[in-house]
Amino acid sequence: MFLFNIVKKTFFGVLLSLVVWWVSGAMHFPFVFQVMFVLYVVLGVTVFILLDAPPLKPISGGFAVLGIGVFYLAISVFFVGGATVLPQYDPNVEKGKIQKILAPRLAKTEYGKRLALQKQVDALNQQAESIMDRLSVIGGTAVAAVGPVTVDSGPLDLASFGDDHVAAGKEVYNLYECYNCHKLGGKGGTKKRGPHMDNLGNILTKELIKQKIFNPMAFYAEGFEKEYKKGLMPKKYKELMTDGELEVLVTYLATLKDTSVKTPKPVFPE
Repeated sequence: MFLFNIVKKTFFGVLLSLVVWWVSGAMHFPFVFQVMFVLYVVLGVTVFILLDAPPLKPISGGFAVLGIGVFYLAISVFFVGGATVLPQYDPNVEKGKIQKILAPRLAKTEYGKRLALQKQVDALNQQAESIMDRLSVIGGTAVAAVGPVTVDSGPLDLASFGDDHVAAGKEVYNLYECYNCHKLGGKGGTKKRGPHMDNLGNILTKELIKQKIFNPMAFYAEGFEKEYKKGLMPKKYKELMTDGELEVLVTYLATLKDTSVKTPKPVFPE
């Protein structure tokens, strides 16, 4: 009977592992998370099987103390070993991955091209300063100082857009792929994780928009309490987004005032 229960529960364990693996893959969890989920299933099935195991003979005295020690040692080795083998979450590594994804897209934008040009200019300025120092030493006389080459960064370091903060904000909106979760102008929002943005300027002030971007848990849109509790809006923007990008993005979002599209009101949790 015990062997029959082992086979039956093992079968269901394998079946459940396959289902967990498929579902986690369909939800785009990383490979290591899929492995961890399956390991949890294996652990649960193992405990479930042991419930039908024949009872052990009672032990007492020194053997009981030794048995407890061996049990905790085995458990410690299992968890410490698992933590050693499985990769650990490192925020800096994850931020680096995000930067690798964003960098090529940023380089294709006018803002990205301007940043690349500014880096080249800074490097040339350093070389020029080094050359001027050498000339001063060699010549023994004062050499006319050459001012550094500069690129007009414009307001908020988004020089290529000049004073057009709305256009710059739209570029930032696309750069950070806000359209993945939010629909605007009938486009985007394929993941349906956030509200429509078309009338946001009539619903939220600039300060509230800033607060929501850098602190997603500050409040939620009416009808999106479930998404809010799941924390679907990323918290990465405070680290990734510059103050200049935030300013122009908020300026752009504040201009969205299409009253024909329903944008839900904010709800502040108590």
